[in-house]
Amino acid sequence: MTAPLPLADQPPFAGNLRQIVEGEWTGWWKWNGTDPFEDATGPYYVRRDEQGIVCGFRPGPNNRNGHGMIHGGSLMTFADFSLFMIAGSGGTEMHGVTVTMNCEFVGPAQAGELLLARGDLVRGGRSLVFARGTITTESGVSVLAFSGTLKRFSERG
Repeated sequence: MTAPLPLADQPPFAGNLRQIVEGEWTGWWKWNGTDPFEDATGPYYVRRDEQGIVCGFRPGPNNRNGHGMIHGGSLMTFADFSLFMIAGSGGTEMHGVTVTMNCEFVGPAQAGELLLARGDLVRGGRSLVFARGTITTESGVSVLAFSGTLKRFSERG
């Protein structure tokens, strides 16, 4: 019998993920599908640790607004990605669309600052999934609180 992989080496859930094996994000996982908007605004990463699902994003200069802070739309895109990753915390990748998403901007973020998203799967039904979370800086300062409802699809369309 083989020993189970350490938590850091296990995918956060079953699905279309690939592990990053070099660079800053070594040990994290990236969704391996195609999402042109997320590809242009991210990249976004996910892993599972002792506390559960955690998503990571390091916004760059192109994610800033006219005041030099990270644009609210960029934060909301990361939150939307995170909703789907949190929804996968039940064990399998979530396929679907966002039905509703609520966001409260509670603090600024700077380009180059590591942002982390954690949350809870509130309820996972057959067709609707409810999740919520918070985006913080690496030092724990809250940036965005979010919640959403996702409509589950049986396969990606």
